[in-house]
Amino acid sequence: MSTYPATRPSALSPQALQHHQRLPLRLGIALSVIMLSSLVLAPAGPTSWLLEVGPALPGLVLLVVTYRRFPMSHVVYVAVFLHVLILIYGGMYTYAETPLGNWARDTFGWSRNHYDRVGHLALGVFPCFVVRELLLRRTPLVRGGWLTFLVLSVILAIGAFWELIEWWATLVLASDTGTAFLGSQGDVWDAQWDMFLALVGAAGALWIARRKHDRSLAVITDR
Repeated sequence: MSTYPATRPSALSPQALQHHQRLPLRLGIALSVIMLSSLVLAPAGPTSWLLEVGPALPGLVLLVVTYRRFPMSHVVYVAVFLHVLILIYGGMYTYAETPLGNWARDTFGWSRNHYDRVGHLALGVFPCFVVRELLLRRTPLVRGGWLTFLVLSVILAIGAFWELIEWWATLVLASDTGTAFLGSQGDVWDAQWDMFLALVGAAGALWIARRKHDRSLAVITDR
């Protein structure tokens, strides 16, 4: 296990910060256009869109308002961008009715639309870099086994909490809207699959891209 110290909040000069912000700014503009367009054009209506995309909005606002004080790596901003795109597509149609998922179901003879599985896999793949970066920069943790264990634990907790949100929404909302948001499609093991896929997604993402994340992180922490 490595023993070098946790990173400093940021080592970017004002000039470097201005250069660094170009990618997040472009991604933010593109995402804003996509979000507004998808909300207006969503076949499933604005309620479905807000249920699926709404939980991401506070996080996006937080990234914007804390940028100058605590800019994050480009890997994190790209990860957030891609994750929100997946949420938007699911929210536009409901996860059980996405055209891409229906095409895959019909083409491969599956019994259900599996796009919701993609969404829960993404819940592990992309947020794990946000969690990893925050733990490295805001705690005494160093790279190694404990960092990986805690990242995976946080992602699994997020996946489990999302299942609670789906349950609560199903109880509170109208039956058709709540059932569409739950997206179990008759699978009694849907919640377990969703949590498992978030965990698998995080583990796979860390294995494949943690070194790329470290290189991106080094750009803003000067090490």
